[in-house]
Amino acid sequence: MIALVHGKNNDCHTKLLDNMFQLRAKVFADRLGWDVNVKNGFERDRFDDINPLYLLSIGSQGQLNGSLRLLPTTGPNMLTDVFSKILDKGDEVRSPLIWESSRFCVSDNAGAERSDNRLNYTTGELLAGLCEVGMKAGLQSIVTVYDARIKRVVRIAGCSGIEIGTPTKFGKVTAYAGLFPTDEVMLSSIKDAAGITGSVLSGDTTMLQVAA
Repeated sequence: MIALVHGKNNDCHTKLLDNMFQLRAKVFADRLGWDVNVKNGFERDRFDDINPLYLLSIGSQGQLNGSLRLLPTTGPNMLTDVFSKILDKGDEVRSPLIWESSRFCVSDNAGAERSDNRLNYTTGELLAGLCEVGMKAGLQSIVTVYDARIKRVVRIAGCSGIEIGTPTKFGKVTAYAGLFPTDEVMLSSIKDAAGITGSVLSGDTTMLQVAA
């Protein structure tokens, strides 16, 4: 299931958040070799200091299987402040109806469980959670910056988004940006690809009004 962690309930999920920052260090620094800031085994950046909404995929034994981060595009976000070179001149993604997803990662321990089309279940759960959150918050779409690895994943998951801007090299990685609708069609496509039935969200979702 997907736990939502934001603002008021951060203190209730300290251990899971610590696990998330450690997972991010293992995925982005150790596994992918990205130029990210790791301190004492934790990967954090300035966007973690502005009260994002985290989606945490929690396994049956309470373990963290994966996570991602959501930020409104009306404030600081990675596309605008880090990857703006992707956008064509004069283009801007800034709307209360569009949030940005970033730091999408899945634990190696959660990699074995896959659907018939080889989509990792935790990946599908996080993508479905993104769509459900977007629908509950009244969003039109999610924007995200991703590499070729994630580009293949979203295709397998049936996520039909719109690529925006121009793919751009950052260090050793070519980055893409895409807009993905948050609607019933997208949610159904993801759930079918991942073999998911029912809602993936758990706990209180009223915080989505706060996050908006």
